[in-house]
Amino acid sequence: MTRICSTSAVIAALLALAHLVTAPPAGAQTYPSRPIRLIVSYPPGGTGDIVGRIVANRLAAELGQSIVVENRPGAGGTIGARDVVNAEPDGYTLTVGQTPEIAVNPYFMTEVGYDPQKDLQPIALAGVVPLALVVPPDSPFADVTQWVAALRAQRTLTFASAGIGTPGHLAGELLKLKLDDRLVHVPYKGAGPALNDVAGSHVDFYFPGYPGAVPLMQGGKVKMLAISTAQRSPLAPDMPTIAEATGLADFDFTLWAGFFGPRALPADIAARLNAAINKVIVEPDVKARLHETGAAVSPLPIGQFGDFVQAEITRYQGIIKAADLKPE
Repeated sequence: MTRICSTSAVIAALLALAHLVTAPPAGAQTYPSRPIRLIVSYPPGGTGDIVGRIVANRLAAELGQSIVVENRPGAGGTIGARDVVNAEPDGYTLTVGQTPEIAVNPYFMTEVGYDPQKDLQPIALAGVVPLALVVPPDSPFADVTQWVAALRAQRTLTFASAGIGTPGHLAGELLKLKLDDRLVHVPYKGAGPALNDVAGSHVDFYFPGYPGAVPLMQGGKVKMLAISTAQRSPLAPDMPTIAEATGLADFDFTLWAGFFGPRALPADIAARLNAAINKVIVEPDVKARLHETGAAVSPLPIGQFGDFVQAEITRYQGIIKAADLKPE
């Protein structure tokens, strides 16, 4: 009898152990059990806001919980990011982080209150928006080859930006470092005024976000010569890249949007979110809507997204340091 009881106890213990080994973590099983707060660090209507809402709408159905989008603009996106850094790391406060507040501003502005590498957990990449090289409608440059030839000939050209430290500014600074140190930066307070002055032939070129440039190009108000990604974009497969024309392999500037949480977010919840977001963004209707906004879909495993973010931070830090840029 004793032997039978002992054997039964051993079997029961082994079955319990097997259950512990094979059962998914408790957090993943129960998450989410209440609505999720999604912070967007810019006003409604911007690229990050639109991308975030498109994904959040379908993600809510995938997760079985509502997602409340909250716009927290200000200070170059750092206010909203700081809210997430200081939130409970339970998966119920997330942010749609973008290039400026993740890869640029914390290493350019002073006292933003967080370090993306230490305080934020990358979860998933939602979309990548290329920059476009645009010139005035009466520009002498018919194509990107002629434009590059002018740069290499050390001809003084002016370039606009939406402000000091923006991706468009840093794209121009890299060209200045690599090809022509006589390029003159003309900063504006936003993409709209910068595009208007390109259209009015007051500056020679500008790198706005692709979605904002397309209507002006279609209306004949600017000429689009190239895009800023390392490889051609599925959004504009016939448009050459700056990297092709210049031979600068490191010329790769985008406005990307991804989901982030607090750094201490449990790994199982981060993995659950990564899988759900990657599933959602490749669904035909969601992918089509993202493409309409100018965002190319590029799902990444959570580790690869973390590597992508780190590479972006490293590259922008290098340009800021080499160009000796200071905040306004």
